[in-house]
This record gives sequence, C-alpha cells and structure tokens, in this order.
Amino acid sequence: MSDYYCLVAGLPEVAFDGGKLNFSIENFKEEVYPRLSSDDAEKIDLFFLAWDNENLLKLLQNGTETKLERLGCYTREELNEIIFTCKEGDSRRNNIPSYIYDFLEYYFENEAREGIIWSDVLAAHYFSYATLSSNKFIADWFNFNLNVNNLLVALLARKYKLNVAECIIGNNDVAESIRTSGARDFGLAGTLDYLDTVIRLSENDKLKEREHQLDELRWNWLDDNSVFNYFTVERIFVFLQKLDIIARWTKLDEEQGMQRYKEMIEDLKGDKLQIAKL
Repeated sequence: MSDYYCLVAGLPEVAFDGGKLNFSIENFKEEVYPRLSSDDAEKIDLFFLAWDNENLLKLLQNGTETKLERLGCYTREELNEIIFTCKEGDSRRNNIPSYIYDFLEYYFENEAREGIIWSDVLAAHYFSYATLSSNKFIADWFNFNLNVNNLLVALLARKYKLNVAECIIGNNDVAESIRTSGARDFGLAGTLDYLDTVIRLSENDKLKEREHQLDELRWNWLDDNSVFNYFTVERIFVFLQKLDIIARWTKLDEEQGMQRYKEMIEDLKGDKLQIAKL
C-alpha cells in the first residue's frame, strides 16, 4: 500500500454542510485517480463501479444507445461488449469484476420472468463483492451501508405490513438477522452502535431532513473510522465519498426526495419478486 503525502495534502478541504465545492468527482478522476498505484486504483474502483451498475441496467433495459449520465470504470462500448460476450456464453475476462458476470448470467437466465427488481439483484451482487474487499476499511464501509440500507427498507416494510425477508439484500450476518427476527431491533441490540440512530431516523416523516441526517451519519462514520489513516488510500477513499455526498446535495430537492420515497413504497407494495439472495 502506498503513501500519498503530497496528494492528500493537496486535496481541498470538505465539510458537511460546507456548501458547493469547486472540485468535482470528474476532477478527481482526471487529477487524482491517475496518480494512484494500480492496487490502490482497484480499491477506488469500488466507488466508480456503482456508476457502472447504473449504466449496465440502462443498457440492458433501454438499449445499447441509451443515454448514460455518468462514466464509471467502463465506457459504453466496453459495457456493451461485456453484455454481448456474456449473452453469447463467451469466456469471462479476468480484469472485469466477477459480480458483473454473475449478475449478467443470472439476468439472461431469468429475463423472461416477470416482477424481478433487477436493480436490487445487481445491488446484492455488488455489495457481496465489495464487502469482500482486501482493504478492511473499505469492506467495513460497504458493510455499514448495506446494513443501514437494509434496516431502512425493513422498517419501511414493517410499517406497510410487507414481508421483510423478501426486501433484504446481501447475505452478511446483519442481513440474515433482519430477515429472520421478529424483534423490534431485529435481534441486533448491542451489535450495531448506529442501530438506534437508524431506527429513530426512519421515523422522521420529513424526507429531506431524514436524508440529510442519514448522510451526516455516513459522514461521521467515515471520520470516526479513518482517524489513523493519514496519507493512505483510505484517506483518499474518504475524500471521494464525502465529495459524492456534497455533490448529491447540490442536486437534491424535496420533490426528488419525495419521488424516490414513493417509488420505494410502490416497489415494496407491488407484486414483484425479490430474487436477491446469493
């Protein structure tokens, strides 16, 4: 693992609620990413692969020429080639994350089936891959986000008297406990130090305020768990995640937040299959 003294020292300061930052994720990819070692670049790729996930679903569902909003690790042409070779049953490329092929193989085997929420299936594959990162901090970050997201979905499902188990993705211990426990705290008391916070935030009906507080929880997790990472890839990963939070809030408004909430409820209420247990 490399140390990045000059690189980290040159990163702009970021603060929660600090307003718009004159440094974008695109700037990061152009100016910071090329200066990373190949091993550390692979760790940072876990962030950008989330964008590839969005693009992959768009290409599968809307065609090869559909508009892609953001560029992840792969270009449109590369993603289309991956889709084509997988559909044809060709050999996997070693430099492509295995979860992408796992998802695509499942997709082509089941695309005729109705009611599958493909974004959830892909998310389950992605989180299973990311939580096995060789970097403990990064693996812990993805486990934290998986747990928070599963708790929020489970609490929402309970509120509308839906089947909690069918709404949960991933296969870590927390996911299994949420699926199987009928306790108010899903049997997780004393296991997650953020459990009570997530439960309390889930009860907040002011959607924009709740999203803001959840991002503050994520921000604080990044700070608390990177105290002793000074000039390492972990510090760069923290900066990138914080940059993403700031970028998201420059675009977010109440109407968008409400729309996402309504879509989540409709997905849960709809007669849809949840096939995301790996």
